[in-house]
Amino acid sequence: MDAPLMRMLVTRPEPDAQSTLARLAALGIEAVAAPVMVRQTLDTSLPPADGFTAMVLTSTNALRALDERDMLARYRHLPVFAVGDRTAMEARAAGFDRVSSAAGAFADLVNAMTIARVPGPIFYPAGRHQSADLAGALAPLGVMVATAKVYEMVAVEALPADIVAQLGGGIDAVLCYSRRTAQIFAALAGDVPVDRRRHLGMLCIAEAVAEPLLEARFSRIALADRPDEDAMMALALAFAREQTGP
Repeated sequence: MDAPLMRMLVTRPEPDAQSTLARLAALGIEAVAAPVMVRQTLDTSLPPADGFTAMVLTSTNALRALDERDMLARYRHLPVFAVGDRTAMEARAAGFDRVSSAAGAFADLVNAMTIARVPGPIFYPAGRHQSADLAGALAPLGVMVATAKVYEMVAVEALPADIVAQLGGGIDAVLCYSRRTAQIFAALAGDVPVDRRRHLGMLCIAEAVAEPLLEARFSRIALADRPDEDAMMALALAFAREQTGP
């Protein structure tokens, strides 16, 4: 068996972190997970499904939160607009029959809904911390959005000591999947020396994710071609091969 190409750190929450570790291992890349956020389901009041024309999903965490509250059945009859293919796949697995994927980022989702001329009102189960405003984006179209904050991603207080030590030497790259993840990681990795930050590869799913890392003086940034897991795996493999050779 070939030796691992290098060692990477996965910062995304569970259970997604384990899926990413498995995919990296299949590429011959050794990796370790240190999620910087933990999901908590919120006991928010949820609206009845009557009257909604569709449901929007920008994260699989919304599905998980609804499932934990045993509320998925209430909304399964609604067509679903998902931000990406992974979220769409999870929605289908959860029993939703009419699911479409914008196959991209938030702007792609808004564009897809604009083209579809969804009349509204729309149900949007979301996280407490939102990186974009769906209601504001659809307001010019006259589409009403009912947002219910069904989960919260809570930042961990510290990285494990062994991970901090490896960031000083041993971990070659860090995978970041959201802007908030990058912000939290940058804060938790404050003791990593500046010269080390210049050499540590930061693999980001989008340009917006890289911005807080650059502000924290992590300067070796690489961006995925698309905001999805397949593109992140391609980025990780390309980065590893660049460092170690084919």
